This record gives sequence, C-alpha cells and structure tokens, in this order.
Amino acid sequence: MSQQNSIEDVLQAYVNAGTLAGAATLVWRDGRVVQTATVGRRDLVTNLPVERGTIFRIASMTKPVTSVAALTLYDEGRFALDEPIARLAPELARLRVLRDPNGPLDQTDAAERPITFGDLLTHRSGLTYGDFHRGPIARACAEALGAAMDNALGPDEWIARLATLPLIDQPGAGFHYGLSTDLLGFLIARLEDAPLSVVLERRIFRPLGMRDTGFIVPRENRTRRAGLCGFDAEGKLTDLPTTPGGNALAERPDDMTFESGGQGLWSTLDDYLAFARLFLGRGEVDGVRVLRPETCAMMASNHLTPDQRLTARMFGMPLFAAGHGYGMGVAVVMEPDKADPLRCRGGVGTVGWPGAYGGWWQADPSDNSVLIFLTHNMLELQQMASGIGLDVWSAIARFHELACA
Repeated sequence: MSQQNSIEDVLQAYVNAGTLAGAATLVWRDGRVVQTATVGRRDLVTNLPVERGTIFRIASMTKPVTSVAALTLYDEGRFALDEPIARLAPELARLRVLRDPNGPLDQTDAAERPITFGDLLTHRSGLTYGDFHRGPIARACAEALGAAMDNALGPDEWIARLATLPLIDQPGAGFHYGLSTDLLGFLIARLEDAPLSVVLERRIFRPLGMRDTGFIVPRENRTRRAGLCGFDAEGKLTDLPTTPGGNALAERPDDMTFESGGQGLWSTLDDYLAFARLFLGRGEVDGVRVLRPETCAMMASNHLTPDQRLTARMFGMPLFAAGHGYGMGVAVVMEPDKADPLRCRGGVGTVGWPGAYGGWWQADPSDNSVLIFLTHNMLELQQMASGIGLDVWSAIARFHELACA
C-alpha cells in the first residue's frame, strides 16, 4: 500500500467513526510534495468536501508567523532582544506581579525588571491566558480583554487594558504560554505604523506567495473556507455558531481592527508549506530571503533554562521536560528519542507548534521534510477535560508515524 493511500485510509477511518469531520495533510520532502490527502467534510451544513485548497483557521500556528515577522524587524536593527518593550508600549512600564498565580489580585509585588522583546518571543513575559487558571486572574482577563480573536477592542485599548492586569510571574522567570505573541504582534504593528495584517502581508505573505493566508477570508474565497466544527454534549460532531468561548465569530466584521498575532490566521496546506520551508532553508525559500541565517538558527534553538524546561506546564502537563525545548515561537526537538510528536518529532532541530483547532505542522532539517495536518476540531475546555474530541491528536500521531515511515 502506498503512503498516499495508507494515510488517507487511516484518516478516513476517523471520519467514518464520527470522531473527525475532515482533514487535509501534506508531506514535502527533498524539494517536492510527496503526499497529500483530503478526507471528510469541510462544512457540516453544506456537506462540501475537504480539498487541498480548503482554508482553515490555524489558531496558534499563527504564533510562529508573527514571531518570524518580528524577527525580520530585529534583523533590521529595529529592536534588541534585551530591550524593554516600554519604548513602544509605555502603558506597560510599571507592572505588578501576583504573589500566587491563583491568588487575590491585590496581593502583588512590583516587577523586578521590565518585559523585553526576548521575553515575548519565548513566552517568558509573565503574561498568560486567563482560561488556564482557576483563580481571580481568569475572570479579570476575560472581563478586561474580551475575545481572543474577533474582538471589538482596538489594539491600543487592548494594550491599555492589559496594563491593568498583574503578571503571573516575574519577567524572564519562567515559560508561561499565553498572550505574549498577541502583544508582540501589536508592538510590531506600532513599530511599522501599520495594522498587523499589513505587516505580515508585506514581510511574509507576499514574498512567500501565501495568497490564502490572513485574518479574514475574502468574500470571493469563502466557499473554500472550512466551517466551524465541534462536538455537542454527547460527543457528536456538530456545526458551531462561534468558536469555543466565543473567541471568533462565524463572520468577522469588516471594520474590526483587532488582529490576533497569537491565533487569528486562516491558511491552507500550500501556504503554510511555503512558511514552514523557511526552517529548512535557513530563512530562505526559493531564493527569497526572509530571515538572516543566524536569526533563523536562533529562532529554532532552545532558549529555556533546564529549570524552565522542567517546570513549563499546560493544563498541568509538562511541555518540555523531555524531548523538547522552546525557541522563539516554536518548539524545538533536543532529544529525538524522547520527543512527543504532538509538538513535533524528528531529528535534532526539528521545529513545530500546533493549534488548538487541530492544526499541526513540523519542519525537520535532518531529512529536509515538512509535514502539515489541518482540520477544524473545536473544543470547549470542559469537553477536553471529559475526553470529548481528543481523537484528533491520535489522528495526528498516526499521520506522523506513516509520513515518517
């Protein structure tokens, strides 16, 4: 059985079992696409099929893109990694830090040092996602900041509100996944005096030919867009009116100025392939240089201390204790035999970072390969805790296994 048929057959079994609406995969190796598969439906209302050009929400797969855009400005000398971000965001010059991440909001200490650009790129700013906590900071984040993607606040108002919230840790002290990349996106937009969408188009999408990637899907392409898909209370596939938590709407208003550099992009297999190849070409794709080779290598190198690797958690689970470190916007394979494929798994230096809606990718310089898996598998946190919708991660692991066989 060919790799093409094997991957397609395995993924079709998840579709037939009702645990996955549909998915698209791609394997690129040594200069060419060697496998693509499309299974199931991209929209549960219209029953239209998943196709190679289907446009998906990629959630946190946005973070590496925003990080690369920021590093293009670093390459131009527009900021230094150890430079305080207060130059661009004076609102954040005097921050407080919770003594206990789940403790009362009035029990804080002054930040011992400013947040730097390097802190944002490595998620060591002390910022967090409110949803990751059970204490008062969860409600405070929700009330102050609003939705994560389709948000009525403008960037300046969002930053001003962020400045009223305490950090959960001292800047530089530890890895805390969260709002760092959203803030980074707004700061590079200020630096360029342009919306983040324009910055990304100018610095990444246009040079790499990523025609179908952006914070909105143009009207003429909306028939290619994947519908919002999740699960009901019984664990059955269903279409959704908004993404979980109301973080994104079925239709984004045209006049919305909030653009989430942490999780707001839509993209396709071929567009994201163009981006992922940067990590195989040392910052260059098909003769187009986006990053200096040394900057790309820096991005794809671990920046966490041994203790920070050991203590990094998400939903109580260790992230980097074995197998991986964290670079700038991407996980990095350090110990291949211990690396969990759900972040990325390959030779030393393999990078990747998944998205909450089931999107996943990796770029492995050791065998010159890119693997990409896109789907819409949108879960509420309580559904995840109940085991609903988790088969997507099994499907990704099987795709990885077969693609690397």
